[in-house]
Amino acid sequence: MLSIPHMIVIFVVVLVVFGPQKLPELARGLGKLMAEFRKASLDFKTAFEEEMRDLERQALLAERRKAAEASAASAATQPAQPENLPAPASAADISAQPQASEAPVIAPDGESVARGSEDAAENKAAPAAANLPESSEDSPHPA
Repeated sequence: MLSIPHMIVIFVVVLVVFGPQKLPELARGLGKLMAEFRKASLDFKTAFEEEMRDLERQALLAERRKAAEASAASAATQPAQPENLPAPASAADISAQPQASEAPVIAPDGESVARGSEDAAENKAAPAAANLPESSEDSPHPA
């Protein structure tokens, strides 16, 4: 960029070459030329950006079409039973397995003890001890 002293030197040279009568006409013409250049560059920039957006949109639409065609083609060529699923089980196996729609049944454990309740633990321990078989003399655990 030109500095202030450079611009003053250029102004003096132009004033000497063209004279004081032609200087306003030259400045006016230079201003119009600069305005036209800015307008043309702005139009070019706008047109370029618009074309780039159009190209991006077209590429995005083409990509979406390809994805839609690929998914449609894979759905059409997909076998009735995908390969990653296990083979169907026999009727006996199916009846023994719980159905996916059924809720799992959680049964309480007979040996479980409520937390913080020592009385409940003692009450549970007494019936559990009663259910043990009688110990024999060979048993390492005394009853």
